[in-house]
Amino acid sequence: MKSIVVYCGSGTGIDPSFMELAYQTGAFLAKNNITVVYGGAKIGLMGAVADGALSLQGKVIGVLPEFMSGSEIAHENLSELIMVKTMHERKLIMHQLSDAVIALPGGFGTMEELFEMLTWAQLGLHQKPTGILNYNNYYDALLMLSNSMRDHGFLKPEFRNMLLDASNLETLFEKMNDYKGVSIKMKLTIQNT
Repeated sequence: MKSIVVYCGSGTGIDPSFMELAYQTGAFLAKNNITVVYGGAKIGLMGAVADGALSLQGKVIGVLPEFMSGSEIAHENLSELIMVKTMHERKLIMHQLSDAVIALPGGFGTMEELFEMLTWAQLGLHQKPTGILNYNNYYDALLMLSNSMRDHGFLKPEFRNMLLDASNLETLFEKMNDYKGVSIKMKLTIQNT
């Protein structure tokens, strides 16, 4: 893995350790010579990820829609800041620039980005390792929901297994390095109703 897209909150959350987690994630990736690809903001966990990588002279590429480019949001010290027109273009470029995905704590935007990447993998559009850092049990409910989807027959076990998780970055990174993509053979049927 030469580059990893990090999805995370633009807010700080109420637990200060989440900001430290984000900073350490950026630093960890920089130490491992992995380019950080992220949403381009200087605020919240997003900014902390970038700052962590930049503190060790890591390469950080931000992708930011023009309507969010105000001076209070855009990070000024990135290796590269790519401005785009739409959120859809942002996500596509982030995908194209990355070899893997990590989700840190975040809200609806983080979930939407994560699930789009999982859906694309389920459809066979990529085989990138996709993981969540379940720090302080933040993603326990999501993991339970994913298991429920599988148990109720809406998610094949091999698709459920595409969502990697760990409570610490080192273990998650090992799982991502060991990940073998799922071979997808789609068979679509149309039923007359």
